[in-house]
Amino acid sequence: MAYFLGIDAGGSHCRSRLADDTGRILGAAEGGPANTRVGVELVHARISEIAQAAIAQAGLDEGAAASIRAGMGIAGIGRTGVREALEALPFPFASVSYATDAAIANLGSHLGKDGATLIIGTGSVAMVNAGGRSFTIGGYGFPISDEGSGAALGLSAVRHALRALDGRTEPTALSRAITADFAHDTAQVVAWMDAAAPGDYAAFAPLVMDYAENGDTIARSIVEDAASHIERFIETIFARGAERCALSGGLSSRIRPWLRARTSEMLTAPQADPLDGALLLAGIPASAVPTRR
Repeated sequence: MAYFLGIDAGGSHCRSRLADDTGRILGAAEGGPANTRVGVELVHARISEIAQAAIAQAGLDEGAAASIRAGMGIAGIGRTGVREALEALPFPFASVSYATDAAIANLGSHLGKDGATLIIGTGSVAMVNAGGRSFTIGGYGFPISDEGSGAALGLSAVRHALRALDGRTEPTALSRAITADFAHDTAQVVAWMDAAAPGDYAAFAPLVMDYAENGDTIARSIVEDAASHIERFIETIFARGAERCALSGGLSSRIRPWLRARTSEMLTAPQADPLDGALLLAGIPASAVPTRR
């Protein structure tokens, strides 16, 4: 029996899925943020932890790890020197294949065939495979990039909340909900900001979406701005040769209703998820990956 391990390491969480060569899922686990911005050693530790948890859930012994082929999609692995640093740290598997989180999302969306996937999660990035070319659009890192993402929503919400505390703008239910976490004290917000990572900003994204859906004027303006960035992403994806495009990521289902109908109609449903893409990267046969629409 051959075993395949898929890892999806992103800015908010890290997930694992262990399957056999028929595609039967044997184990799964989840851990904390694993974007390489938290440090290569910590990424390695988190991946190791959730890999071992999936193996244990499958009822396999430690020796089974040597027969596992792993595929890992890791946010930020494209940064200079990161892949080399990670490859220098040991994993107990028969083989390890690395890619970005965008690459495994696109592998899953189209089961390895040409197409594009726009990931909207903690960050945002598009992966395109078209006409023999593979390339990304965006995804340069927060705060200079990641337009339309959870981190971008959270950043805009915190900015509005601070302006509201100053009296520079009218407070709304959203701003009061944001500052309630800091006792409505700007000094506490600034202290939090000094150590905040993209995932910390993205943690406010569900709150922004909730208030936008309930009519909060500032929350609506933040989400509408994010939707305009996502629409431009999609337009660019097709302009650069993609024949189809899927959405992926934790924020994708909530942001889609905010897109114009003509943009939403351009999208196709992903055939499988990023963890399935990681399993494909590991070498599992495409025929063993069930569609998860």
